[in-house]
This record gives sequence, C-alpha cells and structure tokens, in this order.
Amino acid sequence: MFPDPRTLPGDEPFAYGVNYESHVLIDAYAHGIFPWPYDNGEVYWWSPDPRAVLFPSELHVSRSLRRTLNRGHFRFSVDRDFRGVIAACARTPRNDQGGTWITDDMLAAYLDLHNAGYAHSLETWQDGKLVGGIYGVALGKVFFGESMFSHASDASKAALVMLVDEMRARDFVLLDCQVASAHLESLGSREISRHSFLELLEAHAQSNEAGYWEFHGDPMRALDAGRKVGA
Repeated sequence: MFPDPRTLPGDEPFAYGVNYESHVLIDAYAHGIFPWPYDNGEVYWWSPDPRAVLFPSELHVSRSLRRTLNRGHFRFSVDRDFRGVIAACARTPRNDQGGTWITDDMLAAYLDLHNAGYAHSLETWQDGKLVGGIYGVALGKVFFGESMFSHASDASKAALVMLVDEMRARDFVLLDCQVASAHLESLGSREISRHSFLELLEAHAQSNEAGYWEFHGDPMRALDAGRKVGA
C-alpha cells in the first residue's frame, strides 16, 4: 500500500490526502509512516529521517518530576477515557500551529482504532479531573506516540513516565516519538536513523494482537527504573 519508506524524503512529506481507514493507518505505522500537518495546515504522510525515539531503559526523570510523583497527587489509568484524552489534545494550542490539526475525521479514526484495540491512552487524574494524558497506537512491542496534553504542572510528563512503565510491564522495546522536541528530549528521547528505526519495526512491530489494556503501572517502580537527571 505504501512505498518503501527507505526511498522517501526524510525532511518533508511524501504524499497528501490521508486515508483514515483503520487498516490504512495500521499499515502506515508498521512501515514507519504517520499523518502530520505541513506548513499550510493540511495533513500529509511523513516518514522523517532521523527519527525521535525513546527506549524504556533510557527514560530520564528529573528531580522536580520525582518530587511531583512522590507527593502522590496524581492518579493514573489506561484506556479509561481515550476520547477525553484525544479531545483535550485537539483543544490544546501548539506554539508552531495556528490551530489544531486533529480534525473531526482524525478523531473519529483514532476512536475506531481504540475500539479495535490498537490505540490506547494513559490518563493523569487530579482530584477526579482529567488533567493530562498521552495517546498513540500499539503494534507488536512498539508504541507509536501521537500527542499529549497537560492541564496541570507536570501532568503530561507524569503520563509519559507511567506510559513507559506500562510498556516495561508489557515487554515493549520502543516508544516512537516521531520528531524531536526539547520536551521529549528532557525525558530521554533521542534521534536514530530511519534505517535503524525501520529495522526495529521489522523486528518488533509486526504483530497484529489487539485489545483493551488494563493498568499495570506503579509510580514508585517507574521512579526506580527512570534515570535521575537535572534539577
């Protein structure tokens, strides 16, 4: 369905006109391809080179984030409110975008993936309110992160830390972060070549097992596993 990603441009989109059918999106992720907005705000297919990733063993947890998690003010869940997470991501302003790129069609498509057991969310709660979260697609032992939001200090970072802990509990090997950002780099992401990324997908992202997740996360275990960095 898609061309060999090794032949695609690494610094710009290669096709316009995203098909949001579930089987198309799953095939795209399995080939290291994902939908993303271009400068004009339209959504295109991308396969960047290099690729931003986070290996679970390389998670960085700053001292301030450790203090936040140790206070125990947050509660966490998996797949409890997928719609709420993606809707909050859609409403969150992005510094590099004039508006949201998560359109109604895209929201519906990822809800379909969630209902089919491929898309998952990690929620952060405070006083019974959804204050942060992250969602993405799981194939085999790879989680393809799509977007995150925060309505409380450190809520999205805490969600990512707990997602990585959940990944460890499920023997996942890789979190795809797509493109580099200072926010993700502070948590331990780094760039690898597209060639290396595709080799990892070929080894670990070819399973089609799907289903709802139950929460296995443990904040204290997550802190023990995360590397201590920064202030």
